Amino acid sequence: MAEGFRQELETFENQFPDRDYTIETICPEFTSVCPKTGQPDFGELTITYVPDKLCFELKSLKMYLQRFRNHGAFYEHVTNLILDDLVAVTQPRSMTVHAAFTPRGGIRTNVIAQYTAENQ
Repeated sequence: MAEGFRQELETFENQFPDRDYTIETICPEFTSVCPKTGQPDFGELTITYVPDKLCFELKSLKMYLQRFRNHGAFYEHVTNLILDDLVAVTQPRSMTVHAAFTPRGGIRTNVIAQYTAENQ
């Protein structure tokens, strides 16, 4: 189960916690597996967030995302799981994960999952 992947994620202290600013990380080579067909799913993830006290470290993000290569999950599940894991480790002011999957059978799917901290 992918819920165990969260431990791969590392963080570091935000150098400007008193300022709202946006970090956008683009991961153009995301891969997971369709749970129905077993075929690989390819997509581009765009992770946009306003950090609070912590930011995620990029090498750990890469290692975390690679864990999904053999994991069977629907687009909606994997996108929301990634958002949940990143929010859990960084506690951002806000975060959006936009997953743009490549066409399969003539259909292209985008899944956008969002989080906003309650005090925002």
